[in-house]
Amino acid sequence: MRALIVTDFDADPRIEEVETPSPGPGEVLVRIEACALNFADLLMAKGTYQDTPELPFALGMEVAGRIEALGEGVKGPKPGTRIAVFGGSGGMAEYGVFPADRCIPVPDGMPSEVAAGFIVAYGTSHLALTHRARLKEGETLLVLGAAGGVGLTAVEVGKKLGATVIAVANGTEKLQACKDAGADHLIDGSKEDIREAVRALGGADVIYDPVGGDLFKQAMRACKPEARIIVIGFASGDVPQIPANIILVKNITVIGFYWGAYTTFNPGPLVMSVRDLMGWYAEGKLDPHISHVLPLDRATEALDLMRQRKSTGKVVVTP
Repeated sequence: MRALIVTDFDADPRIEEVETPSPGPGEVLVRIEACALNFADLLMAKGTYQDTPELPFALGMEVAGRIEALGEGVKGPKPGTRIAVFGGSGGMAEYGVFPADRCIPVPDGMPSEVAAGFIVAYGTSHLALTHRARLKEGETLLVLGAAGGVGLTAVEVGKKLGATVIAVANGTEKLQACKDAGADHLIDGSKEDIREAVRALGGADVIYDPVGGDLFKQAMRACKPEARIIVIGFASGDVPQIPANIILVKNITVIGFYWGAYTTFNPGPLVMSVRDLMGWYAEGKLDPHISHVLPLDRATEALDLMRQRKSTGKVVVTP
């Protein structure tokens, strides 16, 4: 089979012919129909992600496809079942083996391109805003990097939870995507002072930050007293140092959130979150945004779209 393989952290990943894997105990073999990219794939390709596998490995954290075979001791899902799964890696390939207990059945009306990019992006925003930040109806949610893969879902989920949503993104096209997702207020981060713009809107109760860097510092200074800041990631490449005096004076809570960790240390809230989200999708309450769908032969181009900030929503590769 073909797969996008990382063999050296100092070299670009490349398409290679490799042996089709066989499922081990507790695993299933999946014929992959779509693989969604995440910012973590860029970090993993350079060996800087917290859960980077040992070399060599195939990129691709989340996929959708059909069960082909079951490993020892696995009773389901049965072969032929459409599923989505967060595997952590191995998705940028024609086949992959993944833990059976992570496989989630995909509704008939959900295309594979949507299903592949659904679990992590929506799951991150939903679990972060409900389980960790306890976002309440009527509160103001500030979303940084709001036109990105997780940012747009935070806008959408925040609105469904009854919040007033302020979206920060760069440029007219990306701001329009935020407006289409339900944002109440738009801030162009490339032109406006975020601190002053948010303060003019009354401040923020919850800040959703997948960016870090200077945006974190500006947003923190626009918090209301007792605000909660959710640290999702550092797409800017800059991990901000938090000034404890500001946290103290404004009674701010800074909340770390890594969605993938819940698959091992506390899967219960994660499972319930994904079930809720699948229900919302089936009821027509969510409208996933995919900006690019590319074949496996153009997988490096797909990675470049994310690296150069040229995408909105999700980028998907179809083996």
